[in-house]
Formats: sequence, C-alpha cells, structure tokens
Amino acid sequence: MAGGTFNIEGGGKHYEGNITLFVIFTCVVAAFGGLLFGYDIGISGGVTSMEPFLSKFFPSVEKKMKNSGDGNMYCKFESQILTLFTSSLYIAALIASFFASVVTRKYGRKISMFFAGCAFLVGAILNGVANSIVLLILGRLSLGVGVGFANQAVPVYLAEMAPAKFRGALNIGFSIACTIGILVANLVNYGTSKIKSGQGWRVYLALAGVPALMLIIGSLFLPDTPNSILARGHPNEAKKVLQKVRGTENVEEEFQDLIQASVAAKKVKHPWANITQPRYRPQLVICCLIPLFQQLTGINAIMFYAPVLFKTLGMGNDASLISAIITGSVNVIATIVSIVTVDRLGRRALFLEGGVQMIVCQIAVAILIGLKFGVSGVGSLTKGEADFLLFLVCIYVAGFAWSWGPLGWLVPSEICPLEIRSAGQAINVSVNMLFTFVIGQAFLTMLCSMKFGLFFFFAGFVIIMTIFVAFFIPETKNVPIEEINTVWKAHWFWGKYIPDDAINDGTDNKGRVGL
Repeated sequence: MAGGTFNIEGGGKHYEGNITLFVIFTCVVAAFGGLLFGYDIGISGGVTSMEPFLSKFFPSVEKKMKNSGDGNMYCKFESQILTLFTSSLYIAALIASFFASVVTRKYGRKISMFFAGCAFLVGAILNGVANSIVLLILGRLSLGVGVGFANQAVPVYLAEMAPAKFRGALNIGFSIACTIGILVANLVNYGTSKIKSGQGWRVYLALAGVPALMLIIGSLFLPDTPNSILARGHPNEAKKVLQKVRGTENVEEEFQDLIQASVAAKKVKHPWANITQPRYRPQLVICCLIPLFQQLTGINAIMFYAPVLFKTLGMGNDASLISAIITGSVNVIATIVSIVTVDRLGRRALFLEGGVQMIVCQIAVAILIGLKFGVSGVGSLTKGEADFLLFLVCIYVAGFAWSWGPLGWLVPSEICPLEIRSAGQAINVSVNMLFTFVIGQAFLTMLCSMKFGLFFFFAGFVIIMTIFVAFFIPETKNVPIEEINTVWKAHWFWGKYIPDDAINDGTDNKGRVGL
C-alpha cells in the first residue's frame, strides 16, 4: 500500500503512517452502521407502497389510493398515521443519540456500535412478526434506538481511525454504506412485492436484521480508537493500536498530540455546558446547521417516498419501484465519486457544486410537475415526460450524494476537539433526526397542500445553505483531526472566537487559510 510521510496542508503537521489493510478493514466494518440507516430509509417508502401492507395496517390509505382515480394526485397518500410509521423511528433516534453520547464518551465507540446492532436486530424482528400497529411502531422505535447509537458512534470512529490525508474518503464509507443500504432495500422491495401470498412486506421488514447482524459480529472484532482508549486512561494500549492502524512504529508526534488533546478533554467535566462557550461557537453552529440544512435539501423526502412519489405522479407499481432502484443506483455511484474526490478537491468544492446542481434540478422538477398537474393535481405524464422527470431526480440525487449526503456526516465529525467531540456529534445526530422526523412526517401533507411549490420550497433552502457554505465553512481536507482549531483560528469570521491557547501546533498560525 502507498505510504510514507503525510504533508498535511494548512495544519503544520507531518504525521508518518501508511493507509494499511488493517485501518481499511476497521473502517469497512464500522461503516456497516451506515447499512442500518440506509436500509431503513429504503424500506420506509417501499413498504408504504405495498398494498397488502396498507390493507393490514392502514386500510383507510389503501381505500383513498384506490378511490383517487384521476383525481388530485398530490393528496393520494396523505395520512398522518402512515407518515408516523415512517417518522417515529427518528424521534427514537433523536432521544437515543443523547444517551449514545454518554456511552460513546465513557465506554468507547465500539460498545456503542455493538449496542446499535442489537437494538436494530430487535426492531427488525418485531416488525417482521407484527400483527398490530402498536407492535409495528414499537419495532420502529427499537430501530430508531439502533440508528441513534450507530449514527453517533460510526462517523466519530471513522474520523478518529483514518489518517488525516485519507480521512474524508474513509469517513465517507459511512455514507456509501448508507446508499448501498437504500439500494438493497429498493431491490428487496421489488422482489418481495412479487410474493403472491401477500406476506412480502414481512420478509422486507425482517431482512433489516441482516445489516444489524453484520454490525454486531463485525464490532466484536474491532479495536476501539486510540483517542477513545487514551481518554479512558490506557495510554500503552492506545499507542499500540495507533501503531497498528498507521502501519509504523514511529507515531510519537501524533501520539503526543493525542495525549495533549486527551489531557484537555479530561479537564472538561461537562461537555454539554462547555460546547456552549464562545471558544466552541464555530463547532456548535456548524453541528446545528449542517444537519438542519442536509434535511432541508428535501433528499430524505425523496428517498423515503420515492416509490410513493413516482406512483403519485402516475407511474404504475412496477415502474415506480424500478424508478426507485434507478435513483438508488445513482445514489451509490455518486457517493463513490465523493470518496474519490473529497480529499483532492476538498469539502467546499463539493458542497458548492452539489448545491448548484440540486437547485437547478429542483426548480426544473417543480416547473414540470406544475405544468402537468397544476394546482388541482389532475393530470398525467407521458412516457417521455416521466423519463425526463426521473432523469431530473437522478441528477438531483447525484448532486446530493457527492456533496451534502456524505459531507453532512463527515464535516461535523471532524471539526470538534476531543473534549466536546461526543457532545458535538450528539447534537449533529439529534438535529438530523429531529428534522428527518419533521420532513418525514410533513412531506405527504406538504405535497398535498403546497403541490409543485414544495420543490421550490426546498430549492430556496438549498440556495440559502450554498451561500452559507461559501462564506462560513472553511476547508478541512488533510488537516489532522486534533489540529483542526488552526483552521478555525485562521478563518475570517470564526477566528475571533478561538483563543490563542486553543492552538497547539507550534506554527504561530503561519498556514492561514481563507474562506
């Protein structure tokens, strides 16, 4: 494997180390946590488009769907109880993320990933055997606990294990696993919809246990991160793990930085109170706004309800499922593009290009739907128009998948110093889950009331967040995770919040960066 000394741009550090098979293995296994999140996003929309599932649990929705005929297509699937099935998971994930923050900080990242797999497995079993809406919701809540713990621990684990030069690519392993989970869910949805007994939805929901088992088994073989081991008072073990993941005995400089960060972290008894201090203002703002903006792109509304959305717009059942598979495939491929480019082009370039691409596509989708369905919701799409709509959605998904999708998890996980890292990630996860819940719960109602204007609504927010990135998100590629304060100190706006004693790289801030 390629190795040698890394020249870290902007951070003033030169850590030695290789990108080893061992660190790749640990990151791949940890990224299984993304499969949990992705598979759930995929099944949320898939199962709610299955008529046997709707007939058993949501008969009023099935009746409304069948009786809609050529009427208002926008309101075909509107049901608060149906959307509660989808979105209840994210309230559980929000609450679980706060407990996960404590567990991850005190007991390590590994134990949180193991618990995430266990909770998700229980939820998959409950959903697979459910005979009542109560048991179905309980299963979703258990899945939510698993998602909350996985999304708290996995991005932090990946950020801490990866060498600085490859942190972006390895951390995006979480996002690629998520997109694979969505694609697999779409494929399974198509296959199980063909089961003639009408029980395909049970198979579909129960198969969520497969990625859960992968994470449970995989986490048993993972070491914890050197940062976490050191923070829990085991310096010798931490150094051995660091040497193993870097593939070299010469890790003294990086290890001393970890010790310094750990000493600073141990002085912080209440990270939740500390993160509100002015010196952590950049991290607090970014950890709140990045996940908020990520959801306001409208992506999860599209991925949750892709089959439902395409069915709403007049595609048949098979056509809607196949369209969802196509968008899922684009999602995977575009995330791979992000892996290849994030540590070369940087975070900002992908954020900005992806934002512009999403804005154009959402406006085009809104215009097309508006012209064909108007405000009455009465209309239809020709095959060519349906294909063009699918094309626009795919380009939109691609723009998200190489920008806000992976970077929405990468950037918050790499910008916080160790003493507030768990708190910062908990805020990131909880805000993400809160607005995933809000958008998931409200999307079908918003589609019914706002019609094609809903896509203008999301486009407006993408414009706002793209401007925010241009002025307030600094470039963090190749900067060691424990030296990230040098970037904040050099920023035109955030620098005033960072005291001099927060900079410990000895460069006297010579490597200043701009926006």
